[in-house]
Amino acid sequence: MTAELDPSSVQGRPIELTPVPRGVWLVVLGGGVTALAPLFGFLVGSILGTEDETLGMSSIFLFLFLGFLVAGVGIGIAILGVRRILRTRSQRAREVREADR
Repeated sequence: MTAELDPSSVQGRPIELTPVPRGVWLVVLGGGVTALAPLFGFLVGSILGTEDETLGMSSIFLFLFLGFLVAGVGIGIAILGVRRILRTRSQRAREVREADR
């Protein structure tokens, strides 16, 4: 007594997919790099140990410093993403204003 339903005949709620605004993935990528780069730098420096010296510095300090430099690049990427998001929003607002005229 089971009634089989054809999936194409069942009416459901319509799904509307909206794209992510331009620049969001740059913000996500930049934020991830910013958060993880110093951690990986400290991890690599800890794996190499404190006894080894590279360029006259302890390897922990050197790789942590390099992690901070990479995190700075991540911040730059995130800022470019935010800039792209804001530029897209202002462009869309301008288009709406011109369409209303």
